[in-house]
Amino acid sequence: MKITLENLYLIEGDSKTKAIASVLVDDCFKVTGIRVKEGENGLFLSMPNRKAKDGTNRDIVYPINSETRQLFNDAILPEYEKQTK
Repeated sequence: MKITLENLYLIEGDSKTKAIASVLVDDCFKVTGIRVKEGENGLFLSMPNRKAKDGTNRDIVYPINSETRQLFNDAILPEYEKQTK
């Protein structure tokens, strides 16, 4: 599987959300609204989600295994680091 970063928009200010990204999966499926967030253990990706009727957030799309999650991380986080230096 090939994950290609299409856009990365930096978020200014003190928010935990540092950037919002869009990626292409195998050049045929686009995922928008992936957030780069600052957590207790460093940066992580938060996948697009919606608020459910019960008030909880539910991911709309997400990797189902650690290998796929790592592909998303490898496509997005190095570019974020590059743009913020």
